[in-house]
Amino acid sequence: MIHDLKIKDLKVIPDARGRLMEILRCDDDIYKEFGQVYITTTLPDVVKAWHFHKLQRDNFACVRGMIQVALFDARKESPTYGEIDELFIGIHNPKLISVPSGVYHGWKCISEEEALIVNIPTKPYDYKEPDEHRLPWDDPSIPYDWTKRNG
Repeated sequence: MIHDLKIKDLKVIPDARGRLMEILRCDDDIYKEFGQVYITTTLPDVVKAWHFHKLQRDNFACVRGMIQVALFDARKESPTYGEIDELFIGIHNPKLISVPSGVYHGWKCISEEEALIVNIPTKPYDYKEPDEHRLPWDDPSIPYDWTKRNG
C-alpha cells in the first residue's frame, strides 16, 4: 500500500427506520484537521482523474454507487514512490480513503447509476490559489489503465 495512505472501514448501522453510517470523526486515528465538506458525483463509466494536493489530504467515501479508485505515489522521498494502489469502494464496500499530499488520485464510476462521493478535505478550497495539480486521466506518466477488466 502507498506510504501514509489510510483506509477506514465504514460500519453501516441499520434499524427499522433506515440506516446510519459515520464517515469521519475528530477522534478517529485517520483525522488530521477540518477544511470543508462537499459532495461530488460521477456518471457511469466516467473517469475523474488525475490530481493531487500539496497542502491538504482528501478524505472521501462513496455513499451511493461504486467507484474504482486509483492512486499513484508521485512523492520522490516516499518509500512507495512510483507505486499504484487500486480499490473498489461504495455501497457494497463502504470505506473512507485518506489520501496524503503528493499522491495522485482519481476514480471511475463502475456502477450503473451515478456515484455520490462525500469529500472532507483538511483545507478549504482556495478560489484564488487552488491546491489542485492535475494531469489528464490518460496521462502516460502514470502507468494505470482505466479500462474494464472482465474475469
